[in-house]
Amino acid sequence: MAAASRRTALAALVSGPGVTLAAPPILIPPAPYFDLAGEELGARMILTQGSNGNEFCLRPDFTLPIAMQHIATGAATPAAYGYLGPIFRQRIDGPAEFDQAGIELLALPDADRALERVIGFARSVIDLYGVTRPSIRMGDIDLFETVLAACDMPDVWRPRIRARYGHPEAMAALLDRLASPQTPSAGPVGLPAGDIADWVSELMLTNGLSLTQSRSPEEIAGRYLEKQALEAAHVPPASIDLLRRYLAIAGPADDAVAAVAALATECGIDLADTLAITRRRLAQLREGLGGDSLVFDAGFSPRLDYYTGITFAITGGTGAVLVSGGQYDRLLARLGAREDIPAVGCAVWVERLEAEQQTRKVAP
Repeated sequence: MAAASRRTALAALVSGPGVTLAAPPILIPPAPYFDLAGEELGARMILTQGSNGNEFCLRPDFTLPIAMQHIATGAATPAAYGYLGPIFRQRIDGPAEFDQAGIELLALPDADRALERVIGFARSVIDLYGVTRPSIRMGDIDLFETVLAACDMPDVWRPRIRARYGHPEAMAALLDRLASPQTPSAGPVGLPAGDIADWVSELMLTNGLSLTQSRSPEEIAGRYLEKQALEAAHVPPASIDLLRRYLAIAGPADDAVAAVAALATECGIDLADTLAITRRRLAQLREGLGGDSLVFDAGFSPRLDYYTGITFAITGGTGAVLVSGGQYDRLLARLGAREDIPAVGCAVWVERLEAEQQTRKVAP
């Protein structure tokens, strides 16, 4: 099948019966990305400014603008959206504009059927491009959050650890820091925030620093108090060890999930209900996608904290991610919906699929 014919077939997949073909604006406000997508994507956005001074970015993905448009029409209304078009991200090599396709299923009441529909779409795409031996990697955010909730530690550290999930280097650095508590820094320990702000003001003026051109004394005092509280909130070594051992689990899916279960039993953590869901999701991926390699990686997650449940990535012979997807039930609430809304979707990297197909075509 010629490349143009594949594009036509892909367009049909994202605009089938019951699917609304979404076409969000190319210029959109960047604030939601800075708030929700983290520094990594924020640094890759292409920003511009309107004549009235308002800032915009060239659309770096479809998921957020589709979710925002859906909220405007009724967040709790079940809907299926498909898309195929350009997104824009700065890259070290290659063009900053490239095509992405995908589907987003929002507010569907049956999570199992919604995920099966997404997996079926992913299977149709890889079949269309002749990916006969896909490798599939899966992670489970709910499982990690259940383990984290069971760890003995001051509550102040839980959101900070969760925020680093999916960032292996950042997570390792934080756990190393927690394993070697710092000596509280010098300063006015035990004073009220207002007195600390006065102390900061005097120190800034003594050193010739402006009180208005950077962070205010009150902001500095607040950050100082937060740092003191964190330094005083020690995490037990057993909890650090548990997290390290959990995040290190990766391998063939059934073996890796069994290793998680064994670790939970050893540490006295009840993961029975969450692991039952994990095994059900693995079965859905295995049945829907097939493939030679289905890996469960306890540390695998998009670097976005609104994801929930499972995430998956499909790679081919080149090793590049061709299709990626997952559940993100927190996103619509983070964007303004009154409550969490079930959501699942997947994105297709069109140029990578075309390159994968071309590589197979020219292979001896």
